[in-house]
Amino acid sequence: MIPTRASEAFAFQSGACASLGSPFMGQLMQLCATRPWPDGLIKSRIANWDGDLGPRAQSVPLRLAGALHALHLQEHETLKQVYPPRQPDDDTLWAAISETLVSDADAIDQWLDSPPQTNEVRRSSVLIAAGHLLADRYDLPIRTSELGASGGLNLHWDAYALTAAGQTFGAKDPVLTLTPIWTGPLPPVARPRLTDRGGVDINPLDPLVDALRLQAYLWPDQPERLSLTKAAITAAQTPVDRADAIDWLAPRLAHQPGTLHMIYTTVAWQYFPAQKQAEGTLLIETAGRSASNDSPVAWFGMENDGGSNGAALTLRIWPGDLRLDLGRADFHGRWIDWQLAAIPR
Repeated sequence: MIPTRASEAFAFQSGACASLGSPFMGQLMQLCATRPWPDGLIKSRIANWDGDLGPRAQSVPLRLAGALHALHLQEHETLKQVYPPRQPDDDTLWAAISETLVSDADAIDQWLDSPPQTNEVRRSSVLIAAGHLLADRYDLPIRTSELGASGGLNLHWDAYALTAAGQTFGAKDPVLTLTPIWTGPLPPVARPRLTDRGGVDINPLDPLVDALRLQAYLWPDQPERLSLTKAAITAAQTPVDRADAIDWLAPRLAHQPGTLHMIYTTVAWQYFPAQKQAEGTLLIETAGRSASNDSPVAWFGMENDGGSNGAALTLRIWPGDLRLDLGRADFHGRWIDWQLAAIPR
């Protein structure tokens, strides 16, 4: 067996995956938590992992799941027999996984080096809604800065459409259309106008070169996610800069008259070191204090706040340091509980 702390991380991930609509991932992660692992490189590495393996830290279970899915996407013969749409029993699935942990240990070991980079495109639903709020309130062109942008698929949220309660928001001729289960008031109809966009990641992915990695962290029994990601990959146009997010952001905080600066993260802030979080907060707040109605600053986050129901949606706006609770959203964008029809004036 793997050590208790590793087993607990996989068990927690199992429950999270099942609650997010992936019975296969729930099954796979539960087997990882409860079955004896074959001796070898992968068991040893995970058993001796330095640090928190859990989903709010280094996400080791999802690193392993991504490695296995990548092998499956490359037509791995053993995994082909047990991955969706097949529905194997526990013993059959674990036998195939155990065999693969040994036969493909070197490839899996390389994947374990990097945290998951899902670049979940359905998170753009909340970016579209937030963009409509800002466009309605300020009627200014928007430039964006995405921190932890991964492959940049959510840099182009303005090229996508959002359908909610029978109404469509976003691009008139969208690359793809997002259809979350929506509750609460709808955003304003004002359409945001993006004039400039930028994104940064400590380990950016090129959507064309790294298409396998972007798809591998999706869950094998959720083909809709795979389809949307493939569509977003074909439309990706903005390279993501390789840098520390906060160092990269600092020079971008200079105000540009007649332009609103929208800074945002979607399930990325938690991966920044605490010192960088504090530094980034101070930088943004400092820039906010010198903002004006002609050059406002907006800081949007879709982040894990430890709640039991999805991610918190928050928005801070300067001048005035207005702090708004926009509601909550499923981590994968399946549902959105929106709380604000318009930004107070």
